[in-house]
Amino acid sequence: MIEFERAKGGLPHIFDTDMMQMFKRACALTQEYNLTGEDEVHKREKILAQLLGHAGENLYIIPDFHCEHGSNINIGDDVIINTHCMLMDNAEITIGDHVLIGPNVSLYTVNHALDPDERAQGICIAKPIHIGNQVWIGGDVQIAAGVTIGDGSVIGAGSVVTKDIPSRVIAAGNPCRVIRAITEQDKIGYTPKGE
Repeated sequence: MIEFERAKGGLPHIFDTDMMQMFKRACALTQEYNLTGEDEVHKREKILAQLLGHAGENLYIIPDFHCEHGSNINIGDDVIINTHCMLMDNAEITIGDHVLIGPNVSLYTVNHALDPDERAQGICIAKPIHIGNQVWIGGDVQIAAGVTIGDGSVIGAGSVVTKDIPSRVIAAGNPCRVIRAITEQDKIGYTPKGE
């Protein structure tokens, strides 16, 4: 089994030459993407189609954007990823529909070995990250390997998410914890004209 398949499967692995080639390809594509202008929508779509495992409709990623491989990232429809985001996708990153991700957000699916001798050998282990539908992740959030964020939740700015977050809650802090449920009282009551 090649190291990339081991990484995707959550098994111990090393970052070998094949993974380095995939990393270099992702770097070249993200660099090309990051040099595009706001009016180059079709060019951006073409690059993301080559880079990502799946890019949904109405996906808007504001440069500067970086990822480890790209092919392990699957993003749904109507998603906005703000500037300076990093998605380290040694394992799968799944982002649902209608998700808002603030600036400077980092998703880390991989950890280096804790044992210093294993770490010196380059041994890592990766676990997937799943972000549900209609989630809002505030700026400067960090999400650790193996985390799932449930549908409709809000993660407060600056949070470090190390454990799963259930659906329809507001969570924040370091470490991130549930503050409270999102209720009907949280509705603003505004209806845009024409709707």
